[in-house]
Amino acid sequence: MPFYDPATLKSKEIAPGAWIQPVWGEKVMMVFITLEDGAEVPMHSHPHEQMGLVLEGEFELTIAGETRTISKGDAYLVPSNVEHRAVASRGKALALDIFSPPREDFIALLGQG
Repeated sequence: MPFYDPATLKSKEIAPGAWIQPVWGEKVMMVFITLEDGAEVPMHSHPHEQMGLVLEGEFELTIAGETRTISKGDAYLVPSNVEHRAVASRGKALALDIFSPPREDFIALLGQG
């Protein structure tokens, strides 16, 4: 299917207060991620390259030991296998993350793998 409505996408909680809504093709995946106030996606890494864009709000993002508060319009890159985490400590935030290749664990989490 070539068109997606974010309002109709399946969502899953990946950490307390952190919700994902992924869509994917053969070689790329987009994930809308909502972070409720106080939510934390703990430090982790994965083999997938990840880029993102803050769509609403702001959150603290740590990539390879460097931490910044990023807000609407800011973009970021997480290289493959680099540790990173996100914390929404100033209200709700929404970001769009892009992964290549698609994350198999997210596809399985939605029961579609």
